[in-house]
Amino acid sequence: MSMAAPQARLLVLCLTAVCLVPSAPDGASAQAFAAVDSAALKLQKSEKKAAKRAENSATFYSAETPMEMSLTANMKRIKSDKSDKAPWRQATVSFTDTSGKVVSIPTLIKTRGIWRLKNCELPPLRLNFKSEETKGTLLRGLNKPKLVSACRNDEDFEQYVIEEMQLYRIYGLLTPASHRARLLRMNYTDSASGKVQTTGMAIMLEEPEVLAARMNGEVVKIKGALPADLSTEHDVLASLFEYMIGNTDWSVYALHNIDLVRMENGDHMPIPYDFDFSGVINAPYATVDPKLPIMHVRDRLYRGYCHDPQDFQKAFALFNEKKPEIYALYSDSIGSKLSKGTVKETLKYFDDFYETINNPKRAQREIFDSCLKP
Repeated sequence: MSMAAPQARLLVLCLTAVCLVPSAPDGASAQAFAAVDSAALKLQKSEKKAAKRAENSATFYSAETPMEMSLTANMKRIKSDKSDKAPWRQATVSFTDTSGKVVSIPTLIKTRGIWRLKNCELPPLRLNFKSEETKGTLLRGLNKPKLVSACRNDEDFEQYVIEEMQLYRIYGLLTPASHRARLLRMNYTDSASGKVQTTGMAIMLEEPEVLAARMNGEVVKIKGALPADLSTEHDVLASLFEYMIGNTDWSVYALHNIDLVRMENGDHMPIPYDFDFSGVINAPYATVDPKLPIMHVRDRLYRGYCHDPQDFQKAFALFNEKKPEIYALYSDSIGSKLSKGTVKETLKYFDDFYETINNPKRAQREIFDSCLKP
């Protein structure tokens, strides 16, 4: 693997527990290598645990039917946790299992996010389950998944959640190197009053470490990745997908709304997430970075790195191959929960993408001439 900067190379080596250490007396050197061996052992153990969680959570994420679930917590306190360092709070998740039994699982929750944390009635959450509490239940294998909820208690915002779920499903059709997601119908109950405050659609999102384990890789949190550091196939695929959905709120280089998974061959797969600012959803709060040369989120802008034309052609072929399956998602059991108008506008928006990748002149102008040249 060739990194663009020595510092980035050192960071990669350190994160993979193969840190280079400066020369030192024998005793100090031995201690340093012992620390490296210990870090490597811990990493191997965490990878094994993540792989087991991936196996155990497969049933939960493979189900298509939205799951009815309740989250009970001090909702007033949770809504007031607007800090990016909010503490974990006590909560309970409950649901009815396949035998008709009501299952209640204690958990911890904390607020997360950036824009939604500050501006939404109910901010996004991260849950924290203990394996002994989920063992033998439908939530087996879940550890610290993200929960994406509607920003406002409003029918339109409910639609945005379903639309975002569809985008995770689309990327899952294109590659298994994508976050698995499960659509929920969540009841948010206040523990102080015992009353349900709101009910709405939500998304439970697979943890990056579990995704990485499925791909026989590991998550690395390093900014500054350049084309030479990346799997060309996955970089082109992710960038084209973001272009397809009209999303500019991402960056591989800045590691913004991108998980980076290091594979055994040393390449890194960029894996996108968080699509609510995309043009295809067109949420009223979505904005475009003023530094970009577009005015509205519906305007597409290719923000991926440049690669050889044949690499793009392979990706174009995959998008064309998957087109019938992608469009079919909007008439199945989840897609039918979207309004007819939303489905019509969505597919029309996708039609424009397909016109671009299948028109050499448009593809040259909109993609090849716009790609980032480091």
